This record gives sequence, C-alpha cells and structure tokens, in this order.
Amino acid sequence: MIVSVASGKGGTGKTLISTNLVLIASLLKKVGVTTYLDCDVEEPNGHLFLKPKIDATMHVGVPVPVIDEDLCTHCGLCGDICQYSAIVCVKDTVLTFSALCHACGGCARVCPQQAISEEMRTLGVIEKGWKNNIQFIHGILNIGEAMSPPLIKAVRSSCSGNTLHIVDAPPGTSCPVITAIKGSDFVLLVTEPTPFGLNDLSLALDMVDELGLPHAVLVNRAEAGNDIARKFCRDRGVEIIAEIPDDRRIAEAYSRGEMIVESLPEYKGIFIDLLKKIEERL
Repeated sequence: MIVSVASGKGGTGKTLISTNLVLIASLLKKVGVTTYLDCDVEEPNGHLFLKPKIDATMHVGVPVPVIDEDLCTHCGLCGDICQYSAIVCVKDTVLTFSALCHACGGCARVCPQQAISEEMRTLGVIEKGWKNNIQFIHGILNIGEAMSPPLIKAVRSSCSGNTLHIVDAPPGTSCPVITAIKGSDFVLLVTEPTPFGLNDLSLALDMVDELGLPHAVLVNRAEAGNDIARKFCRDRGVEIIAEIPDDRRIAEAYSRGEMIVESLPEYKGIFIDLLKKIEERL
C-alpha cells in the first residue's frame, strides 16, 4: 500500500503528518516493515524527526550527451529533436547544456554519424537507513540542481516488498509532486484553514482528480469556530478525514524535532484513527 502525503503549498505540516503516521503504523505492526520515503529532495527533513541510522548511500545521475567533434557533421538534427534546447547546433559548433537535459536519449538516436555518446551527470544521493522496524529512504538533491524528478523516481523505486509505504511529497502541484505521488493507492492532502491554504488545496485537488487517485483532506492547525476549510471541502465534495488542532505544544515539540505521538500521547489516537480510515478506504 502506497500512501502519499501531499499539499498544494509548503508549510502545511506534511512532514509532521507523514512521520507520525509511519511511526504509528510501525508501532501497530500492520506489516512487517513500514517504509518512509522522503521525496521532498530539495529540502528533506524527515530524518530530523525519525532520526534513522543511515547504512547505505548511492549516487543518482542521468545520462547527458557528449559530442565527438571528429564525427559530427553539424547537421542540426540533434537540436531539432530536443524540446528543451539542451543541445544546439550553431554553425560549426554543437553546444550542450546538461542542466537542461531531460535524458530522453533522442539526440543520440537521430544522429546519422553516431557522433553523440552519453555520460552520467550526478543529480544527488539517496540515503537509506532504519529506525527500529521503519525503513527510511530519502533523496538529497545537489545544491543548485533543477532536475529533481529523476532523483524522486529513484527514491520511489528504491524499495520493494510487502510493506506500507508512506511518501512525503514535495509541496506544490508541479512535476516533482506528480512524480512523487504517481501510482499511489491513496493521497492525503494536508491543508490549513486559511485563504492561501485553501487556494492551493484547490489546485492540489485538481491535480489528484486529473491523475485519478483516491484522496481525502486533513486539516492541520484547525481552529475552533473556524469552518472555512469544512465549507470549502463540502462545496468541492471532498472528505475531511482528520483534523489536527491548532495547539502551540505541537509547534514547540516540532521545533525540537520530537514526534508528536511521543511528546503528546493524547494525539496518538488521532493518528491511529487516521490510519484506520485510510485502510478502510482502500
């Protein structure tokens, strides 16, 4: 079972929800291994809370074109096929821009002189480890790197077996998010009861509807008497599966890198109920 925790914007509490959910699942021993996948590769922070022991690191890269000038006839076919201007033929010179390359391999395939080979360009690393019976996997994108989807794909594909996978997705609704949640059995959309939060939730709902993924909403920092999120979800016809109160103690525990279900045991029931509801909908 793959459960992705996503949102239309940053700062809604995806990591808080996903780390505590994976901890609860491991404590209940629903399966032999529970896997936490931090796909927010630009700024992963799940490790600050789960505190795993890292025991494996691997580099992830993509193939980019290399031109053999002795064979190249500067026909320009490579530049014609590239949709991202990662390779351009200018008179008697072929320019390559590896940071723009999406590693499709099209330029090498159309080259009549076989003047294009490929070399690997490192995007970042994947680190794996364990916290008790929780398998921990996250990706760390190189500083300044713009191509996060290949690294996210590598994180998603780096575990297998009969496990519960909790995916901590990047914020937003662009390519990295779609790469992270694609193929999920259920998507939990975390929002906050503010106009900004609900505006971006609307975009996230459009995204999961387009992908055809089962989903529901969790309202974080819910305030007594504030029904803006409930009204919005009622109008959109989407279920609110859980609410986390706006409790200063949660923010304080989070700032210390503590797990909420351990620091504030009274909230353990909310996460147990949340996991049960997700399982029922699957």
